[in-house]
Amino acid sequence: MKGVILAGGTGSRLDPLTRITNKHLLPVGAKPMVSYAVEALEEAGVDELMLVTGSDHVDDFRRLLGSRLEYGRQDRPGGIAEALGLARAFVGDDRLVVMLADNIYAGSIAPTVANFRRQAAGARVVLAHVRETEHLRHLGVPRLEGQRVVEIVEKPSDPPSRLAVTGLYCYGPDVFGVVDRLEPSGRGELEITDVNNHYVREGTLEHDIFDGYWGDAGESIDAYYDVIDRMRRPYF
Repeated sequence: MKGVILAGGTGSRLDPLTRITNKHLLPVGAKPMVSYAVEALEEAGVDELMLVTGSDHVDDFRRLLGSRLEYGRQDRPGGIAEALGLARAFVGDDRLVVMLADNIYAGSIAPTVANFRRQAAGARVVLAHVRETEHLRHLGVPRLEGQRVVEIVEKPSDPPSRLAVTGLYCYGPDVFGVVDRLEPSGRGELEITDVNNHYVREGTLEHDIFDGYWGDAGESIDAYYDVIDRMRRPYF
């Protein structure tokens, strides 16, 4: 199983901090943000890793993380799904775990990886409870019937649940064919929610609910500092 860490984007929501560096290289506690994704995957037994980032920042990540990772270049911001597509040759016929490098999990992702190893086909996502309705309006939110996700709604004005789809996704190599068939969204990007909804329609999307703290440190300046504040607490 391969691991793909996505660390692209312009970082505009963390401006002015990102005027001098990629947001995923900003410190979160005692280490750069991206280090949490690398360590989470390695702890879960996924140690063949590729990092995809903007062409201007590849050398910065290479200086930090060295040659134990492979690196992919995204020439322009084209969406999470487009960045995932750049890992096709690296993944080959293997299955893969995708992590967004600005998502921080206080706890192990190993149970999800183990569950996906046992899953026959399809995809697997990780959900997390979110208290604030306003926060949910900026996220991908699942609509459930019983324990089954029947739709993922992106940035809903009226969230259909109190759960959010976090930045951890598991796929088979067929995901690259799904990416190939995507149409750009209204903002001109290939959306990961459209990928996941493909598996919803197939009836092959499974999920886990993460029971620890999860934060998106790249969502906004306030979210970035909230993640840092949470990490100072003894129960993080």
